[in-house]
This record gives sequence, C-alpha cells and structure tokens, in this order.
Amino acid sequence: MNHPWIVYLRAYLGDRVHRARTAPTRGASAVEWVIITAIIAGVALGLATLIRTLVEQQQGNLEQNFGGDGGGGGGGGAP
Repeated sequence: MNHPWIVYLRAYLGDRVHRARTAPTRGASAVEWVIITAIIAGVALGLATLIRTLVEQQQGNLEQNFGGDGGGGGGGGAP
C-alpha cells in the first residue's frame, strides 16, 4: 500500500523501533519500576477486594443470625 498516511506511519514506527532498540539501557530501570509498581498495585487491589468480600459475607451472616427476624435472644421457647 502506498497511501501517504501508511508510508508516513511505517516510517515513523520504523524510526521509533530503531531508536528503542539502539537506545542505552538507562530507561530500562524506569520500566522495571513501573512493572514492579503495577504488580504491587494489582496484588493490593486483589487483597482489598478479597477482604471486602469476606467482610460483606460475615456482615450478611451476622444480620441473618441476629437482626434478620427482629427478635433477639436466640432462645427456642414459646412466644
């Protein structure tokens, strides 16, 4: 394809790839920090979601056992 936009895009991307391959590794440290930070943030988000789910389940259990019927005492006697 010889459309001008495609020729420009291929040249631009080719230049970017060439610069990325021949650049010094100074930027690699920043990329590693970004990856490590993203992994830590993902783990933290996963743990927060797990904790929230467990707390909501326990809250539902407590509401069902203690507050769901409006009564109290938990005794099994006649009303």
